Amino acid sequence: MNHFSFKWTKAFGKSFFGTVFVLFFSFAVFAQTAETKVVSTTAKTVTVTQLDAVGLKNLLKPNGKPLLVNFWATWCDPCREEFPDLVKIDNDFRGKIDFLTVSLDDSAEIATSVPRFLESMKAEMPAYLLKVPDEGEVISAVAKDWQGGLPFTILYNQKGEIAYFKQGKIKIETLKAEIEKLSVTTQK
Repeated sequence: MNHFSFKWTKAFGKSFFGTVFVLFFSFAVFAQTAETKVVSTTAKTVTVTQLDAVGLKNLLKPNGKPLLVNFWATWCDPCREEFPDLVKIDNDFRGKIDFLTVSLDDSAEIATSVPRFLESMKAEMPAYLLKVPDEGEVISAVAKDWQGGLPFTILYNQKGEIAYFKQGKIKIETLKAEIEKLSVTTQK
């Protein structure tokens, strides 16, 4: 073998093994990345509990903390639009207030679109689906000024008195301020 052939073979060998080395570690990094993605997509399963008028009345009783309740439905565009803000409020005030959501979807949606939507929002607050023969009766029992429009958000103080309500999409800063007011009075 002449000197030129030996250098070329040596250079080719280094290049070949270098390429194999790079490909091997690239594959190893890719495999770790793919594995991480699979692990991180595990979602928490959301449970939605069916509720009747008596159950709702019991949920609305004071428990020593302010209570925030949001009435919504998956078919309601403004409800879906405001939900990320509600999740943020739940995260910001967890432990300081009780917070629950009440869906007015059809009862057939209790195991399908309602939990799917809540999972997609990463909602962790208790979730209920209201099933009653007369929604009008329940609506007037929740708040005399509520005409039944969605979304409807109501905040009760620790005594169970209405402190704030909003028919339509909430303004996150306004709702936060109302919760803060109650937090200050709770601490006194």
